[in-house]
Amino acid sequence: MSSTPALPPLFTALPSFPSAPPGVPAAELNSTSCTEWDQAHHLLFHLGSLALLLALALPSTMSLHMILLRLLLMTGCALFIVWATLYRCNLDVMVWNVVFLLVNFMHLFFLLYKRRPIKIDRELRSVYKRMFEPLHVKEALFQRLTGQFCTIQTLKKGQAYAAEDKTSVDERLSILLKGKMKVSYRSHFLHNIYTNAFIDSPEFRSTAMHRGEKFQVTIVAEENCKYLCWSRERLTFFLESDTFLNEVFRYLIGKDITNKLYSLNDPTLSDKMRNSMASTSDTEDVLNQILQRGSAGSSPHQFTVNNSID
Repeated sequence: MSSTPALPPLFTALPSFPSAPPGVPAAELNSTSCTEWDQAHHLLFHLGSLALLLALALPSTMSLHMILLRLLLMTGCALFIVWATLYRCNLDVMVWNVVFLLVNFMHLFFLLYKRRPIKIDRELRSVYKRMFEPLHVKEALFQRLTGQFCTIQTLKKGQAYAAEDKTSVDERLSILLKGKMKVSYRSHFLHNIYTNAFIDSPEFRSTAMHRGEKFQVTIVAEENCKYLCWSRERLTFFLESDTFLNEVFRYLIGKDITNKLYSLNDPTLSDKMRNSMASTSDTEDVLNQILQRGSAGSSPHQFTVNNSID
């Protein structure tokens, strides 16, 4: 009868270690055990901790939430630096809080830079106040709109902005800043264009889907004029990237076309009456409509018709 060799055990018992060397108390082996508590830290430590607590407890609904957050974090870090330097002589605590202080200072500087007052060019201030500010377009956004791909150009009295059947409508969109222009068709007077009004809004709207067309009217400066001119291609690209501003432009152009239609029906309307029509009292309703239509994508023609009915 053959004997089967014994298999080695799967687990071997670990050797037992002595609970404590002879003559050494067991409590000294565990470095994390607290036998005695230190005294409370200096008042600066508690003030720094309080500043961090207030920073984390700030409600995010406050208008200056991020600025106050960074200020309180910087205050807490500064108090920890003083505490670690003067009362603890702890280098690593001081160095880390200096790093935190610098990071929060850079964030605070960036936040204050974003809130800096925007200076709008004196020649454009009237356009902004009259046309864009009532629709809650921020000054920084207006500066982006007018600061990159548009120019301020001039026309002397008698010079033509556009000639019928000759000038292409694909190149630009303009707002008259100063002076007065006359619009005519085959030498027949149609209406005038006054300050703070689009010069070629009907052409911009009617040829949105059909390029390569020419002006069907002649536009001539009745006085020395100055106008703000956008490159049509770059303006269209910019508006496609900003839904809110795109809807604002659609409203302003539709309103301008409506005013021109009124001028065709009654050429004797004074400049003051046209301006009063251009600035309606339902700004809040218009703004709400623009915000609601930001993602609706309704047709330009329908939007113009609604403005005409209003």
